[in-house]
Amino acid sequence: MSRPSRAPDRSQKRRRPPKARRAQKADGSRKAGHSKKIERQKIGRSTKSAGSRRVVAAPVRLPRPTAAELRLLTLAQEVAGLARDARGPHALDAAVQKLAAAFGPPASLPGEVFQAWVRSRSDKTATLALAWAREQVRLGLQDVVERTPKGPRPRIDVDAATLSWLLLAACEAIAQEPPSAVADRVRSILELIGHVPATG
Repeated sequence: MSRPSRAPDRSQKRRRPPKARRAQKADGSRKAGHSKKIERQKIGRSTKSAGSRRVVAAPVRLPRPTAAELRLLTLAQEVAGLARDARGPHALDAAVQKLAAAFGPPASLPGEVFQAWVRSRSDKTATLALAWAREQVRLGLQDVVERTPKGPRPRIDVDAATLSWLLLAACEAIAQEPPSAVADRVRSILELIGHVPATG
């Protein structure tokens, strides 16, 4: 009788000889070391190239100031000069009169400012430049307000920055008035700040 053949036991993994395992392990470590060396070389080259790269800034071209900006800046200097003239309580009166004359009819400044404002709607830099020039006028007027003593009649109880803003806006609004009403509007402004006795 023939003996039954045994089926091969596949549950046990075939083991490689010790020498083959050591050779494979050594080969793997050599490959890993070689790849790390290549990676370090790449990092070194990228660092050198990044360090040697020069960034050249493009020249910034500032737009030329408009005629309205130049006139506003000139007006700001003239108003600020009134504060340095030591005119006492009359400095603020003179500043209001100067602003009313600059913006009232038939002055051309309001039209120039309006045209510059329309053209600057699509240009943020031009918008900021025009606003900055107007702000210099307000700051000059604020300097006059801060140096002017209070009159016999109390003026509106606000800080100097707010009062200068209100006075500038009131003088700018005179541009919309007929020439015959300018004197009355200026008198109303002066009464508001307590520099002209109220009538009536």
